[in-house]
Amino acid sequence: MTGRSYTRRGFLALSSVAVTGVALTACTGASLSGGGATAPTSNKLRLFTYEDDETIGLLKAQVKKFDEQNGTITTIDSLPGSGAAQYPDKLRTELLGGSGPDIWRIWGGQIGAPFAKAKQAADLAPYYQKYGWDSSINTAAIEGMTFEGVKAGVPFTARGLGAWYNKELLAKAGVTAPPTTYAELEEMNGKLVAAGVTPCGLGGKFGWHVMRLFEYLLEHTAGPQLHDKLLVGQESWDRPEVVEAFTLFKKWQDEKWLPEGALGLDPADIGRAYVEGKTAYSIEGQWSETSAILAAKKDPAQFGNFQLPTDHTPARHSGFVEGYMINARSGNKDKAAALLDFIMKPDSQKAMQITSSTVKGAEPDPKELPLSAEWGEKYGGSPFYTIQDQAFPKKEADQYFSVQSDLLQGSMTPAAAAKKMQEIVSAWARN
Repeated sequence: MTGRSYTRRGFLALSSVAVTGVALTACTGASLSGGGATAPTSNKLRLFTYEDDETIGLLKAQVKKFDEQNGTITTIDSLPGSGAAQYPDKLRTELLGGSGPDIWRIWGGQIGAPFAKAKQAADLAPYYQKYGWDSSINTAAIEGMTFEGVKAGVPFTARGLGAWYNKELLAKAGVTAPPTTYAELEEMNGKLVAAGVTPCGLGGKFGWHVMRLFEYLLEHTAGPQLHDKLLVGQESWDRPEVVEAFTLFKKWQDEKWLPEGALGLDPADIGRAYVEGKTAYSIEGQWSETSAILAAKKDPAQFGNFQLPTDHTPARHSGFVEGYMINARSGNKDKAAALLDFIMKPDSQKAMQITSSTVKGAEPDPKELPLSAEWGEKYGGSPFYTIQDQAFPKKEADQYFSVQSDLLQGSMTPAAAAKKMQEIVSAWARN
């Protein structure tokens, strides 16, 4: 499959660490017992998310509107920055401990799947019917939050990742246009280094940020069909194409195309360094326009984006879906669903500046979000491959992060990395 890629467990992939002051034990109005009992109904809701500090105020404003209209009191807690490295574990710990939220934000794929499989997430089919979500939300996005036939989540965004760059720094290096081949990308990197500019701003803290580079390199060396098979364990990772991808990965560090000490850098800082003029570009999605460019009060006209060239047809990029789940043991499922319906309205999506909304009628306004609109127009219809930390379950993703860390630190060769990845993926694929 070379279009929108299915994982082994049926996920359809698609074309942000401090907790807020409210205690995480605040819950649905009553403690959820470890025995699986449903909490009593109340007018209190709790939503757990990983919204960035720069954008969480937009979510809170919409939730406040809902509360004012419906007489509810909603607490919002956030764990920003750590991505899939910490957030799912924190959520899982809460749910197992009996203090889980009524609603939680989550990625699709193998990150969201365990919550559906464990029946911790409610089946939202009745609410899809009640609120007409099947007709108001992108159908492919819904499939991305459907697990073994159960609609366990409501997808609000479908993300596509590419290179977001600083026009001034590319011009400083004599680069007049974005690269259209991988060779041109390497040439651009060399020109940037020669001009005293760090090319690609990625950080290794938590593992998932610098992962975006390796998965792109794997798409380049393996091609779409083989890449998809590797992600679901249908082909061996112990092969030349994977060794070549790991070799290029190490090359990017050795050639100083990544920041010095990249493995220790926080994605929340280095991911927006291109906006500050410290790096030329980063591998980001449409959220970067709001969370990085506009948050820094910069003019979007000073920046641009392009799909990283793979030298393959179809030309694909990394992608993923995000949505919300409702706690199966919440006593407030009806109110939680009503809140989700409220924030899934086009006006709410626009107010929250969701730059890649799944909701029909909530497409980004070119006047307000020109770069997001441009990405959607150019690449919104492009097929894409499953971002790796959704393609793999949490355990296997963490093991992969360890492999890439060992490789970049020089304690593991590209060939050894390929063999180790085969061990990791084959063990999972047999389950």
